[in-house]
Amino acid sequence: MTTPEARDQLWLIAGLGNPGPGYAGNRHNAGFMVVELLASRLGGKFKTHKARADVVEGRLGIGGPRLVLAKPKTFMNLSGGPVKALRDFYKIEPAQIIAVHDELDIDYGVLRLKLGGGDNGHNGLRSITSALGTKDYHRVRFGVGRPPGRQDPADFVLKDFSSVEKKDLDYHVDRAADAVEDLIRRGLVDAQNQYHSP
Repeated sequence: MTTPEARDQLWLIAGLGNPGPGYAGNRHNAGFMVVELLASRLGGKFKTHKARADVVEGRLGIGGPRLVLAKPKTFMNLSGGPVKALRDFYKIEPAQIIAVHDELDIDYGVLRLKLGGGDNGHNGLRSITSALGTKDYHRVRFGVGRPPGRQDPADFVLKDFSSVEKKDLDYHVDRAADAVEDLIRRGLVDAQNQYHSP
C-alpha cells in the first residue's frame, strides 16, 4: 500500500543528452532515450518548460510518487542550469534528483546506480554538480564502454550505437527505465542488488 508520504514525494529524473535530431541516436544521448521511454510509460508528452528543458509530469503507478521527467534543451556540458532551475521551480531536494547518463568506464549494457560521487570526467555531471552545489544526487549510469583502439572518447560518445549494439539497445534502455522506477519505489540498496551484475 502506498503511504501518504510516498504519494507526496516528488522526484526529478533528468536524462542527459544533446538536443536536436542530429544527436538523437548518439551514445551520449542514452539518458534521453531512458526518460523518453519512462514518459511513454506514463502516457505523457514532453512540453517546453521555462527552465530550458522539456518536461513530462506524472505519477509512478496509481497513487505513487510524483515524477518530473526532464530533457535539458542545452548542450550536455550546460545541463546543470536547467536541472537547477527545475529543482528550484519544483522545490526538490538533491537526494530526490536522478541523473540518467552514459558512462564510458562501464561495459555496454551494464547498469550502475549510486548516490553522490565524482563526475568521472562526464561534462553533464560536472555541470549539474557545479549548479546544484552538491554531489549528493542519484545517478543511473548506462554503460557504453570504452572506444576501440585510439579513438577519442569525445568522438566515440558523439557517434551512434553500432549496428551490433543496436540489436539489444531497446532491451538495455528498457532495463535502465526499470532501474529508475525501482530506485524510486524500493530505494537505492535494493535497486543496486537487483541491477548490479555480480
